[in-house]
Amino acid sequence: MTKKIKARSLLIGGVFTLLFIVLITKVYWIQVVEASWLLDKAEKVWETDKVLAPVRGSILDRNDKVMAVDATSYTVTLNPKMIDGYHISEDVAQGLAEILKDSDEAKPALVNKIRERATKRKADDSDFAANVEIRNEGWKIEKDKADEVTEFIKSMRTKLKLKEKTDIGVNILEDKKRYYPGETLASHILGYTNKEGVPSLGLEIKLDDVLKGVPGMMNYETDGKGVELPDSKINFKPAEDGKNVRLTIDKNIQFYIESALAKVNEKWHPKSLTAIAVDPHTMEILGMANVPTFNPNKYWMIKDQSDFKNNAVASRYEPGSTFKLVTLAGALQEGVFNPSETYQSGMIRVQDRELHDHNRVGWGKISFLDGLKRSSNVAFVKLGYEKLGPSKLENYIRQFGFDQKTNIDMPGEVSGLIDMKYPSEFATATYGQGKVVVTAIQQTAAYAAMANGGKLMWPHIVKDIVDPKTGQTIQTFAPQMVRQVVSEQTANQVSNYLEQVVSDQEIGTGKLAYIDGYRVAGKTGTANLVLPGEKTYATDTWVISFIGYAPVENPRILVTLIADQPDLGGNYHLGGQVLAPAFKDIVTESLKYMGVASTKQPKVTTPEANKLKMPNFADNTADIAKEIAKETGLKLEVHGKGTKVVDQFPKAGTEILATQRIYVALQSVDELSLPNLQGRSLRDAMEACSFFKVNCQTSGEGYVADQSASGDAGSRTVVLQLRPLSEKTAATPSAAPTPNGKEASGRTAAKKSP
Repeated sequence: MTKKIKARSLLIGGVFTLLFIVLITKVYWIQVVEASWLLDKAEKVWETDKVLAPVRGSILDRNDKVMAVDATSYTVTLNPKMIDGYHISEDVAQGLAEILKDSDEAKPALVNKIRERATKRKADDSDFAANVEIRNEGWKIEKDKADEVTEFIKSMRTKLKLKEKTDIGVNILEDKKRYYPGETLASHILGYTNKEGVPSLGLEIKLDDVLKGVPGMMNYETDGKGVELPDSKINFKPAEDGKNVRLTIDKNIQFYIESALAKVNEKWHPKSLTAIAVDPHTMEILGMANVPTFNPNKYWMIKDQSDFKNNAVASRYEPGSTFKLVTLAGALQEGVFNPSETYQSGMIRVQDRELHDHNRVGWGKISFLDGLKRSSNVAFVKLGYEKLGPSKLENYIRQFGFDQKTNIDMPGEVSGLIDMKYPSEFATATYGQGKVVVTAIQQTAAYAAMANGGKLMWPHIVKDIVDPKTGQTIQTFAPQMVRQVVSEQTANQVSNYLEQVVSDQEIGTGKLAYIDGYRVAGKTGTANLVLPGEKTYATDTWVISFIGYAPVENPRILVTLIADQPDLGGNYHLGGQVLAPAFKDIVTESLKYMGVASTKQPKVTTPEANKLKMPNFADNTADIAKEIAKETGLKLEVHGKGTKVVDQFPKAGTEILATQRIYVALQSVDELSLPNLQGRSLRDAMEACSFFKVNCQTSGEGYVADQSASGDAGSRTVVLQLRPLSEKTAATPSAAPTPNGKEASGRTAAKKSP
């Protein structure tokens, strides 16, 4: 028995001795043999690298109003194991769904989704998952909803009779997200960044290199628990925040545009709507919008991927009659447009093909000017195909840039398509159908060239790159001229003719775009759609468009509007009612906002005359001055008792309309009395006051009904009482006496002054 005990003791002692020897050997191996390798590995574990994320640059409008900015957000996370331990998965699903739902209809599906997240298990089904996010509804939410979740968590602790700050498995993490304060405002311009912070559309992706900044880095040593060591060496490289981008967009004008489109959409229910507003002198984009639209803060709620498409730059269409601008400009430049020349409207034959006006029987034999106002296709076939010829017509189309991209600084731009081969294709191209397919931004640039003296400008939407800390401008993008497409004189003539399309309230197709108090130039378009998969045009669906600008004498804004397949009930005659009122709303609001004064002129029912150069009457006698005026078709007022002309209005060489009232003085105007202005329009009266050096004050609206003057030479003032045409009882301008006792010739009050 004793021997057995001794043997057992020796065996146990031997085992422990062997284990001790193995342990000592292992310690020696670790401490000596592998010491350097392990130490190096440990130091790497102890070192902590922390990436410092930069703040993404903001996107601002031209007046520094924020359109896109980084903001604090919050993410809801769930711990299914803890939730299961408290048996509150159903409470969590119902409570969070009530807070995070986008609508009551969406709540049942969200309850199921959160319940699935709150009970989620690991991939091997061995245990519950540890940390689960609720995407997208509970991911990067705003503070108001995060506060509601916090209150829900508190209520659950109370229900479970738990202490404050006890973790119940529902938590909120602070995060960053991209925020768009205008929501749907300018969404197709801005685009969005997704919740991972990746830019996915619009300027966010186009300007990502400017906006994103450069990440920083912080490196330091920690102990095994991750706590920074007291004597650790810190390497720090600060993050470089992204630059701010200032756009040419004006947030107010953008709002006017989107409000007007909403009205059109509600009334006419088109497949889509597109609008562009620009400064025609610089081609800076003042506003751009599409319907349907989307909210970049909730981009995932989009109904159709096509709603993300910016049709202003990324879609082609047959423009229809708005394209007649090119034919008109070319015909004027080549000297083949005679506004008073007549032609037979209704139908024209080009080889074996008959081409018709929208009114297939036509209007009989009419002038080319009336053909423009009525938007006659036949008139433009004769101008573009017969008078200009296919070669010159195509050259002007390409000069206006319809065969290439405008290179606007926005993503997704496509080029137009110009592919005429046969006579009939050149003929239909004169009025914007067939083998001519363009983009909205190309059309906008072409019309802007006419508003800007024939200069085709580069359209752009980025104005400046700005340092976010100092506010200093780092880079500026100035307007750039592409080329001179027609002469300044031709461009001005085009503007005058397009004005008559709007101002002629009897036959002008754009008459609904008339704005009382502003001179408006514009053109309508109604293009038939090609049936899908066929080569024929539909007879009951159209693309409606309107492009115009104002004021004609110094255009401040140009607006392009396009409606794809509005519900016209099969009646194309309603096309003019779709967009012209929207144009009127946008331009009226914008011009008032810009501070452009209105002249409040009555509507015109007769055509304006062509522009002329003001002759030089200086040093001529009154009789010779009258003879010069008669030869040039001008109506002249002579004032004073001298022998020769010493002053005139307007000045020699000024571009004027043939109907404009002109003055010459035979002695110093300081010595002349202001003539009787009763019956004259406000514009005529203001011009007279300017010439006679009299300060003018007005009361009321309409025409001059009464006037009272005061003051001496050098400080003369006249107060004009204005009344509407229906209330005016004063003499007409044709009978207004002048100081020399003669009648002043001029237009009747029923006509609009230039």
